[in-house]
Amino acid sequence: MLAIEVKNIEKKYENGVKALYGLNLDVKYGEIFSLLGQNGAGKSTLIRILSTYTNTTSGKVKMLGMDVEKDAEFIRFQIACVAQQISLDTHLTLQENMLFQSQLYRIPKEEAKKRITKLLYEFALTSYSSYPISSFSGGIKRRADIALNLMSNPKILFLDEPTVGMDIQSRQIMWKMIKKIRDEFGTTVFLTTHYLEEANILSDTICILKDGRNVIQGTPEELRSIIQQNSIRISFNDNQKTQIAYSKIRLTFFKRKVRLNKVSIDIESLDCQSDLEEINKYLIKNSIQFSGIEIVQPTLEDAFLRLTKE
Repeated sequence: MLAIEVKNIEKKYENGVKALYGLNLDVKYGEIFSLLGQNGAGKSTLIRILSTYTNTTSGKVKMLGMDVEKDAEFIRFQIACVAQQISLDTHLTLQENMLFQSQLYRIPKEEAKKRITKLLYEFALTSYSSYPISSFSGGIKRRADIALNLMSNPKILFLDEPTVGMDIQSRQIMWKMIKKIRDEFGTTVFLTTHYLEEANILSDTICILKDGRNVIQGTPEELRSIIQQNSIRISFNDNQKTQIAYSKIRLTFFKRKVRLNKVSIDIESLDCQSDLEEINKYLIKNSIQFSGIEIVQPTLEDAFLRLTKE
């Protein structure tokens, strides 16, 4: 049985705007599932449907084997949703927030205390428990918000861009936390993110949306395999040298795709080793100064850009 099963759903708002067109996706139990898409792709609408805030126009959605519309009340007690705006009361301490959450879910007092102690320990929040939320940094607030939403032992946890605005150290801490939620708590994590690196590191499965339709669903490796060709990357010390070299290289290698980056140039390659030697000789022969040359494999970003371009 799947944790989430979406079959041919459509969503049309009263103003006539259609957000989803025959969308299908499957989420397995105990996996981290990432939803990717440009702004306006339909991610927010789908999250609202899955979290029982709005209904579909047509199609079927099952969560934990139950119909998301007919059994909405039951499902709400089995899921938790962490939005970009924190759900914590900033005037209360973290422990007070968690106790209040336990009362909303009718968790017995002794059981609530055990859960609070465990969650504070697991997510390195024990030292913050008696301080008001208003005194926390943005990263700690986000961690505390997720811990709060785990008080109900949800079977599915929705995370809407959980690391937006964080520095790299805070993001890495959050990544470890999300993996722990899957591995140690056994919770299915449904994640939306604009960070392709984040999706690549965390995800068991990725679904890419475009214009309300799912373009593809698969593992990060399966998505990267769509772009089968490697490339030769030439690196430079500054933008000006890159521009000058690009104007020469694209004329010489006009039969291949040549892509200009900020301080590097990518040349499509069918035979990496042979092309590496050929391009290296060309650069030296034509006195084109460069800082490095290497074989580069396709990234998730390459796959995303190819799948979502017009």
